[in-house]
Amino acid sequence: MTKIRNKANIQEETVAKEFIKEYWEERSSGFTILRKAELNSNKYIRWKEEIKKKLPIAGLNILDVGCGCGFFSILLAELGHQVTGIDITQSMIEQGKLMLHGASEKINLLTMDAEKLTFDKESFDVVIARNVTWNLTNPKEAYKQWLSVLKSGGILLNYDAEYAKDHHKQQINCAKHAHNQLSKEELDKCHHIYHMLPISAQIRPEWDIQILEELGYKSIEIDKGVGERIYLEQDEFYIPTPMFGIKAVK
Repeated sequence: MTKIRNKANIQEETVAKEFIKEYWEERSSGFTILRKAELNSNKYIRWKEEIKKKLPIAGLNILDVGCGCGFFSILLAELGHQVTGIDITQSMIEQGKLMLHGASEKINLLTMDAEKLTFDKESFDVVIARNVTWNLTNPKEAYKQWLSVLKSGGILLNYDAEYAKDHHKQQINCAKHAHNQLSKEELDKCHHIYHMLPISAQIRPEWDIQILEELGYKSIEIDKGVGERIYLEQDEFYIPTPMFGIKAVK
């Protein structure tokens, strides 16, 4: 029975992952336009300040997981780091390569699954992600993979939120937020993703802490005030769902 259940779970994850890939492929053009605008906004400046506090030393080798079109990759390169950005969505990577702003010598963008990394073990000083974990089919495996490619003493920085739990509240309150630019079809597909993924039902970041401890991460710190510091204005980048930050050490 266990093997049957495991096979069924794998099939469900495969179906969900393909759906998620297609969703982001369809959104890649509009998503890139928004990220380009964000590069020239006060959000960029605030993110830069946030990350510099966590990573005060320049020259680190950083893996940007779920990089999309490269917003964090560009920011990290400007802070003096060498960055490898990965995303499962090919069109996001293609868009990202077009907007590197002359920082291409410090950034390498690759199409890759966050749950199936192909890098050597202990390749990176830092693994960073923003708004990625919520739409992973197997986030525990992702955390395991990220730990594997971190060097001893390396740092994980993960910024995420309980978007699934907050989805209906956003719809009811009609708060101004980044999703206002999505079509009804795109919103429905996003809603479907929430219901497909087990992580949507977890209490976070408490669930993340438990998994990170099980896997052997150390010095785990949670910051629940990140969103309040970054998203001060209700503009096209605004995210009303409280964002949290996780910092953990290998």
